[in-house]
Amino acid sequence: MTYPDIDPVLVHLGPLQIRWYGMMYVLGFFAAYLILKRVCKREEYDMTETDIEDVLTWSILGLIVGARVGYCIFYNFGVYLSNPLKILAVWEGGMSFHGGLIGIIIAGICFSARRNKSFWMLADLGALSAPLGLFFGRMGNFINGELYGRVTHVSWGMVFPGAGPLPRHPSQLYEAFFEGLLMFVVIYALGTKKHTHGHLIAAFLVFYGGIRFVLEFFRQPDPQLGFVFAWLTMGQVLCALMVVSGVCIFIYRLKSDKN
Repeated sequence: MTYPDIDPVLVHLGPLQIRWYGMMYVLGFFAAYLILKRVCKREEYDMTETDIEDVLTWSILGLIVGARVGYCIFYNFGVYLSNPLKILAVWEGGMSFHGGLIGIIIAGICFSARRNKSFWMLADLGALSAPLGLFFGRMGNFINGELYGRVTHVSWGMVFPGAGPLPRHPSQLYEAFFEGLLMFVVIYALGTKKHTHGHLIAAFLVFYGGIRFVLEFFRQPDPQLGFVFAWLTMGQVLCALMVVSGVCIFIYRLKSDKN
């Protein structure tokens, strides 16, 4: 298939550029806002509209800082250790989902303590609102022609600019569908059932970690790292830890519910 070479810059305003990737972040958080407004009408969620707006603001900050710092630590530690100021060079690219997740968790802990809200309730709200953000983020990766897949001979393989002449898996689209749309349907359906707060974030960690682990087999490993442990990529190592964490949280919250 022909890769739809879309200009990554959506709008040129003189020296200012509005890029598709940044717009995808905006769409992701707007979708999260709409989902939270709908979900928080249920009595099990003690959140006002002001709380929703504020927790999203905290989450945006946690995501951006965490994603950048996470990338520097997980994927290019040596480079940034020798030149720490490069951490601020966000225009050069480099954001990590797992780092962003850690950043949002820290933001949630701080918001929980500041507003006297249940952390596990906030975590479940994050699990409900995150998948659509992941969908938009992966679409942004596809438009940028980055994080493409491994070489393939399937009929839908695409030749990505800057990735050589051979067709590759459009792994960004795989992730957009499975980690984004499918995950949203699953987590939202689980959220309609009676559950203990904490079970949705546990399900999110297990499902996302498992799906991403499998999809990493179709994605080209990061060139500066390659395989970090036998045939495993850094993404797969981090996703395995996500699955273990999700199982532990589920068991912990299940025991808390029984007590």
